[in-house]
Amino acid sequence: MKSCWVIYNGSLISDKFADQAHLVAEAAERAGIRTVIRKNYEVMMDLQQGVASPPSFVVFLDKDILLATWLKASGIPVFNDPEVIETCDNKAKQYIRLAQAGIPMPRTVVAPKVYPNFSISGTGYFEQVLADFGLPMIIKEGHGSFGAKVYLIETEKAFFEKVDSLRGVDFVFQEFVASSRGRDIRVNTVGGRIVAAMYRHSETDFRANITNGGVAEPIELNDEQQQIALDAARAVGAEFAGVDLLFGPDGRTLVCEVNAAAHIRNIYNVTAINVADAMIEYILETLQ
Repeated sequence: MKSCWVIYNGSLISDKFADQAHLVAEAAERAGIRTVIRKNYEVMMDLQQGVASPPSFVVFLDKDILLATWLKASGIPVFNDPEVIETCDNKAKQYIRLAQAGIPMPRTVVAPKVYPNFSISGTGYFEQVLADFGLPMIIKEGHGSFGAKVYLIETEKAFFEKVDSLRGVDFVFQEFVASSRGRDIRVNTVGGRIVAAMYRHSETDFRANITNGGVAEPIELNDEQQQIALDAARAVGAEFAGVDLLFGPDGRTLVCEVNAAAHIRNIYNVTAINVADAMIEYILETLQ
């Protein structure tokens, strides 16, 4: 009998993280897999002793990349792969990968590394970015989920204050896609196929995330949207992905970002499709 660990971050107090783990664990148990939910700190990373009673595989719902890497190095199949989790967790790194694959996305410039106690103000760099993009523009920190750490910049004063506050942080400058303001599409893919999709929209925020007050409904994707979502997941190597699509100018589809540990409760509530069942089915097929 196969066994599985479903791992999430135990330091996060929101119930949504435990709920995600339970959705996946219940799907695994329905498939006849002996399943244990474990918080990341409940797996001791003892490099000399190794993994005690290792499972057949791990579904990794966290961004503890060191733990995922150690489990993989110990010979345990980890889904998603830790390299994929790391790529998607840093939006700057992710956008480099998407651009290499020719994925359509808003124009993006990765900010240079600036150490916290130093500054490149006065060099002309930020003035050049401002001249190239104009306002409004988007600034995104490398690490952030649920629409957090994404900023709509509408004035020069806000621009210079924000870049100064982000010294020591990975971030990107990105074109603001006005045609998609307050609306996007979330597409969940598993193993190179689309499992579920929903249209999200907000009347109160430039972001459509449900966490920020957006609402959602099922959507039938057109051929372009389907292909771009699958291409984006493939570009970052994600076996499971939540791909966010924007409505670009002239009806073009653009990729906003790819999430390697996309939450699946909202899309289940909206579409009645449990993505966890497809995830477990794919893992079992892969292991065979």
